[in-house]
Amino acid sequence: MKGPLFYSKILLFGEYGIIKDSKGLSIPYNFFKGALKTDENPSEEAKKSNQSLREFIGYLEIVEKNSPELVSFDFETLKADVAQGMYFDSSIPQGYGVGSSGALVAAIYDKYAQDKVTVLENLTREKLLKLKKVFGKMESFFHGKSSGLDPLNSYLSLPILINSQDNIESASIPAQNADGKGAVFLLDSGSTGETAPMVQIFMEKMKQEGFRSMLKNQFIKHTDACVDDFVKGDVKSLFGNLKQLSHVVLDNFKPMIPTKFHELWKHGIETNEYYLKLCGSGGGGYILGFTEDIEKAKKSLIGHKLEVVYNF
Repeated sequence: MKGPLFYSKILLFGEYGIIKDSKGLSIPYNFFKGALKTDENPSEEAKKSNQSLREFIGYLEIVEKNSPELVSFDFETLKADVAQGMYFDSSIPQGYGVGSSGALVAAIYDKYAQDKVTVLENLTREKLLKLKKVFGKMESFFHGKSSGLDPLNSYLSLPILINSQDNIESASIPAQNADGKGAVFLLDSGSTGETAPMVQIFMEKMKQEGFRSMLKNQFIKHTDACVDDFVKGDVKSLFGNLKQLSHVVLDNFKPMIPTKFHELWKHGIETNEYYLKLCGSGGGGYILGFTEDIEKAKKSLIGHKLEVVYNF
């Protein structure tokens, strides 16, 4: 048995900000994917995933019990499949900010939720918000608190534009220019990041008046501008706002940036060869980069692994 594929995602803009109602833009990233699967001779990895699914079932039973009007599952089939050794076979790296738990949540909802909202219907705002709420509850098992956006992106395989917490829509973004020199890329930090402790640091910082004011007047302002520029395809304005955003992150989110990247981050801002920003909660995993000249950025970041995810 092998289920349909669910892809990873990249939150281009909005990390941390969307907790406080900034805009956000999330796109599917088809390079990494996962599917529910059963094997004759499961590997150690598959057994570990199967055990995690057993624990997840217990959690989903509580979700259904507490919110029966929101979501219900076919537990009989789900438990039978897990008892037969079903696991989530995934190439999505965990702790890298590209939505590994989101793809799993989307796969489970797709296969076992009853009366589910499907991708083929007319996706009204109400339906999108309902899905986001269901996914937020499901994914909280992995993160402690989840916005539900990662699974939503994975489930729909469409770019998602977040206007505010209760205003989201599927978005169209400018088509890629295969010959373009400009690019969005992922930079591998070489270590994994844990979401929960990073969010904890952020929540502690939010207790400071100065940090809250920076978040509203600088971080969210530039994030919103970047989202607008990207959706409109205004590259010139986008890079102006990206430079500001990269600066704000370096000055105020240092604990979320692996120490060995502080200098590279600064170098990008000073030379304008590339601008770096957090990908997900940070602390490790991938760092997101934007450049107007990918060859120049590669030279500047020699010795680092770059994956291009979008061309301008």
